This record gives sequence, structure tokens and C-alpha cells, in this order.
Amino acid sequence: MTDSAIQVLLVEDDANDVTLTLRALQQHRLANRIEVVRDGQEAVDYLFGAEGADGRLPANPMPRFILLDLKLPKLSGLEVLARIKADQRTRSIPVTILTSSREDIDVARAYELGVNSYIVKPVDFAQFSDAVRQVGFYWLLLNESPHS
Repeated sequence: MTDSAIQVLLVEDDANDVTLTLRALQQHRLANRIEVVRDGQEAVDYLFGAEGADGRLPANPMPRFILLDLKLPKLSGLEVLARIKADQRTRSIPVTILTSSREDIDVARAYELGVNSYIVKPVDFAQFSDAVRQVGFYWLLLNESPHS
């Protein structure tokens, strides 16, 4: 992997959560390149190309790790997750859902679709920062990825 490779794709529509996540990743020096997309359709377009371009390789580099919110405009996080895990080009990319939802149905459905981890966003910044640090440390530094 080169330094210019996208390491994290952050799929988050809440500007405050984007700021907090970026701050936590940068504070702990976990990623050189972070791409932010703000809705589910933008995430799908980033990964697979524009709608209707079936089978086309994306012009954007694939991330090593995806942080995905559930409650997104246009396409839900679960819909994005389903597309990621159904496509051979992206199914091995680790996906962590980082959401405010504690609903059992969301957790169960996420794991049925193949999520790698599910984290409920802590309200406190120090706890939020620590959660992002831990997940980033594991997926970016400890975990051996087929994309390395």
C-alpha cells in the first residue's frame, strides 16, 4: 500500500460526527488518507461507480477499512453494507458500523449481512475517541488484510 492509498472510507451524514471521527483518527495517527462520503448513495457510487455502471471498476481507490453509519439519507447503512458484502471486489474490506442505534434488529441484520463489527457511538468525546482509536488500531495496524 502506498501512502496515497485511501485507508479509511467514512460514511457519515452528521457533520459533528464526521469532525469527531476525523479528529480521533488524526489524533491517534491511524490513517494517512481518509475519504468522507455523506450518504448511502454517495458511498455506493464511490465504491462501484455511478448508478447503472454495472461491472465497471471504480475510478476511486478501494479503502482498507470502512466506518459506516446506519441512519443515512438516500440508502441506509444496511443497504450499503449489503452491496459491499455481495460484491467480490469489496466483500473482504472490513466494515465497522459506528451508529447511535442500539436496536437488536439493527445489530442482528448487520451481522446477517456480514458486518465485521458493530459499535454504538459513545456520547462522551473521550470515549468516542477511544472507540475510534481501538477500532482503527485493530483494522489498520493489527489485522492482516488481503488488500495489504
